[in-house]
Amino acid sequence: MSAVKPLEAVARDRVGKGAARAVRRQGQIPAVIYGGGQAPQAIAIDLIRTRTLIYAGGFKTTVFEVDAGGRKTRVIPRDFQLDPVNGTPLHVDFLRVVAGQTVTVEVPVHFLHEEAAPGIKQKGGTLNIVLHTLALDVAPDQIPDAIEIDLTGREIGDAIHVSEVKLPAGVTYTGEATDTVANIVPPTVLGAEVEAEEAAIAAAQSAEAAEEKAEDVAEEAGETKTEE
Repeated sequence: MSAVKPLEAVARDRVGKGAARAVRRQGQIPAVIYGGGQAPQAIAIDLIRTRTLIYAGGFKTTVFEVDAGGRKTRVIPRDFQLDPVNGTPLHVDFLRVVAGQTVTVEVPVHFLHEEAAPGIKQKGGTLNIVLHTLALDVAPDQIPDAIEIDLTGREIGDAIHVSEVKLPAGVTYTGEATDTVANIVPPTVLGAEVEAEEAAIAAAQSAEAAEEKAEDVAEEAGETKTEE
């Protein structure tokens, strides 16, 4: 479980596009805290700090304690907007964390002990990951950093379904238990795809070369006829 992180903020009296632009000119980002049966609270947070948190990963699964002028509120990020050109954060939406509440978050899946999977280590199979994250319903203060899956003993052809994954107590997967998280495929599956792609490229290059040669022959024949 991730620790609660502090986040300094400044309360905003004005909202709207003009006010948001003014906040950004000061090196801050406009943000809002909503939910929990209370009125939305407009705040501004530091640009550099927020950018670091977003790009470090796990931003939307981290609980923050926002301190806006001495008023502390526990929140979890629900959404954020980035500039489409330079990737600079433009706005963040926070959801208040209240007792008894659950949230849906995407938690990364980590695969362990690949070297102990005979299908991969001895037989050259490949781990084909279908779900890199799992959508989980969980209390905000119980969000796991990752869901770990042990590959020990896994053979080629094995499929790992959500029903086999050990989730922490109180955590629920939002999809179907039969959903496939990953499987181990034989090396020939990927090899055949590569060979087919290489063959198609070779055929296209051969056809292009033949066409160019035909054009050269026709051009030479035309020049010879002109000289005659």
